[in-house]
Amino acid sequence: MRFIPLIVARPEVQMAIDEAIMQARIEGKVEDTVRLYVFKPSSITIGRFQSVEHDVNLDKCRELNIPVVRRITGGGSVFHDQYGEITYSVIIGEDFHESLKNIERSYRFLAAPLVRALEELGINGGFSGLNDIVANGKKISGSAQTRRKGIILQHGTFMYATRLEVLASVLKVSRKKLQDKGVSSIWERVTTLEREGIRLSRDEVYGLLKSKFFEEFPLEEGELTDYELELAEKLIEERYGNEKWNFQK
Repeated sequence: MRFIPLIVARPEVQMAIDEAIMQARIEGKVEDTVRLYVFKPSSITIGRFQSVEHDVNLDKCRELNIPVVRRITGGGSVFHDQYGEITYSVIIGEDFHESLKNIERSYRFLAAPLVRALEELGINGGFSGLNDIVANGKKISGSAQTRRKGIILQHGTFMYATRLEVLASVLKVSRKKLQDKGVSSIWERVTTLEREGIRLSRDEVYGLLKSKFFEEFPLEEGELTDYELELAEKLIEERYGNEKWNFQK
């Protein structure tokens, strides 16, 4: 398996790279791949079938210069804070492990390194629902997935110092959703390493997550191919850098 070192880039670039790796993997041009990355500037990604207007406070995003990009994976809207969040992605064949044939088990198998990272820090971490990871009972990570031709793309967050006040101002979280989770505010539902009393730099979090992925998967460090980079450029133009895609009804 290939590991791509940390890439810091705009949201349309990050989402294009994930899809480009998936397409290259479907075509047999690259091996299964894990990567870690950071959105810069801080950004919002929304699920494939979400309504931007319904889930995102666009006025606040414009005020704070926070771009919004639509993913090809499902799930809800996500705030990616360049100052406090690292995103992981795994592009992998369904035949890699028996767990990957089952949706719930696949989420847990692919995101297991994040739970191991929490455990190493002395935090009570675990899975909640289909695709969330909790730290001391509060959400610290969420993942989303899509499948094409036997290949899985799963990516998700790891919030080490996300500014939750910004998150709360740019995402529209319905009262019903909070009630369904048994809480009255986002502060009761979401946490970060910092809120749990652990202050780490981006480099420290990156090093920790990288080590846990290397422990869980047979990884070797590599780089993106020219084919993937060219495909990503095309996807930025046709999809992720295009308002028709990002703001479709």
